[in-house]
Amino acid sequence: MSRRISRNSLVGVLLAALLAVLGSACSGSGRSVSQDCAKDGPTCRTSGSSASPSPDPSATVGEATSSPTASPSPTVKPAPAKTPAPTKKPPATAGTGGVSGAPVARTNCASPGDCGFPDADTTGPRITLKPKKTGYWAVRTDGLVIRGWDITGTLDIYANNVTVIDTKITSDSWWGVNLRPGYSGLKVLHSTITAVPGKGPDNGGVDYAVSNMGVSSVEVGWCDVSVFGDALSMGQGNLHDNYVHDIVPFINLGGEWQHTNTVISGGGNTGHLIIRHNTLLNPTSLKQGASGSIGLFADTGVVRNVTVDDNWIAGGAYALYGGDTGATGIRVTDNIFSTEYHPGSGGYGVVAHWNAGGAGNVWSNNRMSDGRLVKPEPSS
Repeated sequence: MSRRISRNSLVGVLLAALLAVLGSACSGSGRSVSQDCAKDGPTCRTSGSSASPSPDPSATVGEATSSPTASPSPTVKPAPAKTPAPTKKPPATAGTGGVSGAPVARTNCASPGDCGFPDADTTGPRITLKPKKTGYWAVRTDGLVIRGWDITGTLDIYANNVTVIDTKITSDSWWGVNLRPGYSGLKVLHSTITAVPGKGPDNGGVDYAVSNMGVSSVEVGWCDVSVFGDALSMGQGNLHDNYVHDIVPFINLGGEWQHTNTVISGGGNTGHLIIRHNTLLNPTSLKQGASGSIGLFADTGVVRNVTVDDNWIAGGAYALYGGDTGATGIRVTDNIFSTEYHPGSGGYGVVAHWNAGGAGNVWSNNRMSDGRLVKPEPSS
């Protein structure tokens, strides 16, 4: 009798030890998940990650901490070991750098986010921010990384390879971030860029959230942009996965309603402008200066080499100005033109000044938000 009791006790000890090992493998601790965890196990988990991954230069450089009144130098220190919170809505397309996969069924949606396009849940900073009153800041340090700040001020970039990431900028100047001629490599990622209506220098208005005054490409990705009259202004760049909304109209110093656009290019560009997988909303009324959601204008030269792909577009006088008669290399593909502000997406229609006969110009599979195919009007 005693041998049977002893053997049962030994079996119980071994069973308890086995359960303890399995429990540690599938525990809710912060360690890496075990290969043996069941896929549907309620307590197994992996480390969190952003739904829209992008290169994070702050992982090796650290955040900028120098004074904005002089040429700042970055403090080299390890980045905070903080895991970004996952976004509430996963994006409908995969990949980084704004390269979208095959479009999913995206019509008849209640909102852009419901169709897999960027919104407030999938853009902006992914970490906790620290307040920083910089005022006007002339950035003159190559390779500077600005990360984790809630900035009250404006960034004027006189340097190469500057990165603004996981940051908020509230400006009362002409722009939020501006790249000067002769410099390159600017990236503005996972940030919020907004302004204070009535406080800007243009008779109280503010003009550009991100401005590219040079001939190099600027990347703007996963950003929440609002208020500025011409929000993203550049001839060449990579604009992807951004949420541009709530443009605020104003009467400029000339006494006229400022024309408003979520993206504007004045022509004469030497590089490639990519506008891919953004939500671009221009709610400005026709009486208050609405121009376009995307305005490709030949103001300073011929418009060339522009890709407009897989965007949710709404508002403006016309939702898209297509570059006019001399435009070449303009590809407009797989976009949704929403009727949320006007039955024709823009107040006067979907598209104007499209050069159908221009070399390399392509118009393909662009639809209204109810699924109807869009046929462009010819340029006048």
